Amino acid sequence: MKKTEQARELGVAIMGQKFLWWGFVALMLLQGGCAYKLVCYFTNWAQYRAGLGYFVPDTIDPHLCTHLIYSFANISNNKITSEEWNDVTLYHTFNDLKKRNPNLKTLLSIGGAKFGSKGFHPMVDSSESRSTFINSVIPFLRHNGFNGLDVDWIYPELNEKPFFASLIHELAVAFQEEAKNSRKEKLLLSAGVAAGRQKIDNSYEIKDLANDVDFINLLSFDFHGFWDNPLVTGHNSPLSKGSQDQRNSAYYNVEYAANYWKKQGMPGEKIIMGIPLYGRSFTLSTPASNSGVGAPANGAGTPGQFTAEGGFLAYYEVCQFLEGATVKKIPEQQVPYAVKGNQWVGFDDVESVKTKVQYLKNARLGGAMIWSIDLDDFTGKFCKKGSFPLLQAIKKTLDSANKV
Repeated sequence: MKKTEQARELGVAIMGQKFLWWGFVALMLLQGGCAYKLVCYFTNWAQYRAGLGYFVPDTIDPHLCTHLIYSFANISNNKITSEEWNDVTLYHTFNDLKKRNPNLKTLLSIGGAKFGSKGFHPMVDSSESRSTFINSVIPFLRHNGFNGLDVDWIYPELNEKPFFASLIHELAVAFQEEAKNSRKEKLLLSAGVAAGRQKIDNSYEIKDLANDVDFINLLSFDFHGFWDNPLVTGHNSPLSKGSQDQRNSAYYNVEYAANYWKKQGMPGEKIIMGIPLYGRSFTLSTPASNSGVGAPANGAGTPGQFTAEGGFLAYYEVCQFLEGATVKKIPEQQVPYAVKGNQWVGFDDVESVKTKVQYLKNARLGGAMIWSIDLDDFTGKFCKKGSFPLLQAIKKTLDSANKV
């Protein structure tokens, strides 16, 4: 064989090896870029539930979620502070979970439904008071072992939109600057955001928000409940539009909310789609004659044994309710509901959460968020499907090699 031919063949072989190597690198980068987040909220009031409802950070399996969010911190004198008497102790237990899973990230959430907009004032009202808050947040997170902050402002009114935008932007800038100066990994910044179209329009400068946050937690639940007027039954978190949805109610579904956020400028990979591990219940007005979707109701459903909140049932309480109940599926919305006597509850089950996760994968969203980990059947004693059955189903479907 001539030397020129040998050299050419050697060159081809080397180039082939290079292509294989870069192909492997590209594949690894692609897989890394497509890794889904599974963000799990924990509520610090779950410790007050009696008996089998009792839940503390020690109960958490640290290998189920990629991110854990501790709810909620408080604000006092424009500074972040703990809320419950034993929060600091629970912070340490919560963050010690990372010793068992070093890849786990933890965030501290501030806000929530009871905190509302009122709780963010007067802190957000001036650059000085926001600076005081931010300068308290960074050492608070670092000292207590958190990897970031989740801002759960439910929800900024139209006149509060610029204050929310300023708070998020100033937090983002401060987190970047602190990481640069300390040479530590940057603190994460997320926001719990509305899923209703009117709230989205009123509350957020979406393109600015997209530049500032690492991800958003889309609160794609509580679309229907005992607060509806007129009061009729409807599912808490339907995947798609229902046949009875008219006018604004056509927006009240997960699919519309996620698509709307994307259309307004939020990158799909930053949208973490919320899945509730609880149901919303109603007391029917005329159960004998009308018990389907859109049936008239006269109030919230009976409180659950452990959560003790009208119109609300943890998934493990739903499993209690299902004994002797009639279960039906809403075909076009791909979610179930159950009826027993004058009680009606719309909820998610293993099948519906798998369907939702497959939707978010097909839509190229960034992952799933659950509210909340303490509402799943964590003991496995109620639903007879093992511990954390909904969360396990979500994780398994996210991790599967199904077409994205």
